[in-house]
Amino acid sequence: MNAHTTRQTRHVRMLVLASRVQANTSCSCMLNHTIKSQRGIRLIGLGREGATENPSYFWGNEGRFTVYVHASRGQAYFVSPHFIGRNIRSEKVDWGKISMIDAEKRLLMNALQDPDNQHFALLSDSCVPLQPFDYVYNYLIFTNVSFIDCYDDPGPHGAGGRYTEPMLPEIEYKYFRKGSQWFTMTRRHALIIMADSLYYKKFRLYCRPGMPEGRNCYADEHYFQTLFYMVDPSGISNWSVTYVDWSERKWHPRSYKPQDITTKLLRNITAFDTSLHYTSDAKKTVLKTPCIWNGMRRPCFLFARKFFPETLDNWMKIFPNSTTF
Repeated sequence: MNAHTTRQTRHVRMLVLASRVQANTSCSCMLNHTIKSQRGIRLIGLGREGATENPSYFWGNEGRFTVYVHASRGQAYFVSPHFIGRNIRSEKVDWGKISMIDAEKRLLMNALQDPDNQHFALLSDSCVPLQPFDYVYNYLIFTNVSFIDCYDDPGPHGAGGRYTEPMLPEIEYKYFRKGSQWFTMTRRHALIIMADSLYYKKFRLYCRPGMPEGRNCYADEHYFQTLFYMVDPSGISNWSVTYVDWSERKWHPRSYKPQDITTKLLRNITAFDTSLHYTSDAKKTVLKTPCIWNGMRRPCFLFARKFFPETLDNWMKIFPNSTTF
């Protein structure tokens, strides 16, 4: 489940995935869930083609969430009543480049304008929810931690191959961290991102594909991770609540098709209470992070990817009607 290095060109989109939401595009998504009259979760995301979703996941929860979608100019708007007025347009977003971070910041900026939005989740349109809406809501709202994946990889896909000295003096080698792009974060941390220019500039200039000496650095795997490791290490979980299967050890994570969707698969993913990372050096060290929620061991994952759009019907058949939190 470690964040991999190369990915196909995509956009990021924000999408609320609590139980059965599934978009039909190949871009990434950012979700921002909000709670009205209470604390809320905001879902924000980026995309490049028209998307649909299953509204039944949100029935009875109107006013407790909002969804923002980010799409490139010229692309179709997302077709859902939950997206109306929240399609954020911009120039093209390219994998591995700082434009991915810019798109995420643009979504956060729009979502932060509503003071009711208290927790923000970034997801992919190839994501599916693993738990009912109330479970996801309680998991995110009733903790003051941001679920940001963060670990030390001394190998070529981490600091050993991506850190460069021009990041000094602000960012030292020992602070450079790696992690999955898929995060959820508190409002306080979203405001820190919007206020930061110092560390952002370092990643804009010195973390990009095609750097000197054949180095490749991907800001979406390092910027937020390094920033919060430096400014608020105790305020992040060090694991992502979005499950990704890297067990095949290929350039892309495993993709799931309709025939893969079984109750056993759902049980297996939701049973994980330890997050695993693998260093990219010769040692291939396995790093284990127990998933601790408010002092208690909890299942790690609320969402999972990558699932083809055709899997939606099968997910709806096996998805639990209720889950005790």
